[in-house]
Amino acid sequence: MKKSPDQLRKEILRLTKEYSDAVHRSLSPEPQDFIPGQTTIPYASRVFDADEVGAAVGSSLDFWLTLGPEGEALENELSEFLGTKRCLLTNSGSSANLLAVTALTSHKLPAEKRLLPGDEIITVAAGFPTTVAPIIQNRAVPVFVDSDPLTLNARCDQLEAAYRPRKTKAVMMAHTLGNPFDLHAVTEFCNQHGLWLIEDNCDALGSEYSPPHGSPALTGSFGDMSTQSFYPAHHMTMGEGGCVNIPRDMRWKPLVESFRDWGRDCWCASGKDNTCGKRFGWQLGELPEGYDHKYIYSHLGYNLKPLDLQAAIGRAQLNKLPAFIRARRENWQYLRAALADLEGFFDFQLPTHAKIWNGKCGMRNEECPPSSTFSWDSSGASCDPSWFGFMLAVKPAAPFTRTELARRLDAAKIGNRPLFGGNLTRQPALARIKGEIPAAFRVIGDLPGADAIMNRALFIGVYPGLTRPMMDYMVETIRESVRTR
Repeated sequence: MKKSPDQLRKEILRLTKEYSDAVHRSLSPEPQDFIPGQTTIPYASRVFDADEVGAAVGSSLDFWLTLGPEGEALENELSEFLGTKRCLLTNSGSSANLLAVTALTSHKLPAEKRLLPGDEIITVAAGFPTTVAPIIQNRAVPVFVDSDPLTLNARCDQLEAAYRPRKTKAVMMAHTLGNPFDLHAVTEFCNQHGLWLIEDNCDALGSEYSPPHGSPALTGSFGDMSTQSFYPAHHMTMGEGGCVNIPRDMRWKPLVESFRDWGRDCWCASGKDNTCGKRFGWQLGELPEGYDHKYIYSHLGYNLKPLDLQAAIGRAQLNKLPAFIRARRENWQYLRAALADLEGFFDFQLPTHAKIWNGKCGMRNEECPPSSTFSWDSSGASCDPSWFGFMLAVKPAAPFTRTELARRLDAAKIGNRPLFGGNLTRQPALARIKGEIPAAFRVIGDLPGADAIMNRALFIGVYPGLTRPMMDYMVETIRESVRTR
């Protein structure tokens, strides 16, 4: 008897689950599968099961290749999770950063607010280069403030020194390793001077920030725009992928979409025509009246959309995101408690607004709210990071260096990374640009904090795929590195 398409689909997906359970189990090992010194412990990795594999196969059966119904559903679900008006999917977090900055250049913005060549955007010196690259790619000038070596975020006391009337147009910086930057200080500064704020939220999906006398809200919902990355190392994955979040002002939607979708003026979704009701009723630029609106371009844009198949994977991941966030917090607390007696050798990262860590409940295998494990400063603000990694900054007086520790961890098959590009102004690309064009960027002070992070800090993983035997081995390896010096 011939099977119907619906029956065939159900059979394919049943076999897909069976295949995934048989083949991919090794990617999510049970505690007993871990062999210390032989099993690699990544600093970050994808965590998935048959749900994601089935979503990918199901989408491929529909063969809607470009962004479509799965993408629209994921955009709606992400905006609901974050508490934003809209989320617009892109093919990477780096593309999301590029689109957010490029949207500031649109001729459709008020002239005094538009980002023009030579205008400035304040950012932070230590971090990942694609937070800064779009500023230079849009012929603007990044202005680097220093980084705090304990929070890894911007020194907000330098914001006023970085500001130049009529030249500074925006602030763009990341929530480093999931730790929210001082959103209270930064948003007040931006409001005072009429600046745009772009939050690079790529490492911080699920982090919470509580302003003084305000309710907690997720990072990515405070700025004019924010960005996400869904690369496998991040909090959830689409393989490659990212998005631009629009918290409040929907004027950004057509601008970001235009730059994402070739620069076109039309806002019809893929496969749809005449959403505006006057497809042949426009006269723009020097085109003839009635020229097809689907082929009118108001910006010089890109093609930075993801595939609908990727969005299907993202929807399955989003269902797991609350558990992923909870695991990251629990793993961070577990490592912090287990390494608490090594404070003579390491500086450990502190959440923004925290003064000291004073809790050890992570050793009791329970989630510890920050209110019980940190003492907070007098600002009235606090935060609850959705941690991307666990920082170890080797103290200057320690009998070993960051590089020696990194080599020891690497030899033990424990993944570790420096804080991305370290002091970005010392990277070859920026050093070369500065040599060729001295005014390409400005620096506030000598950036000693960013240098300290570059020279002393590395981070290890807290991602949800880590097991307790893995973390115990990480702790013991770090302890052994201290003992043998």
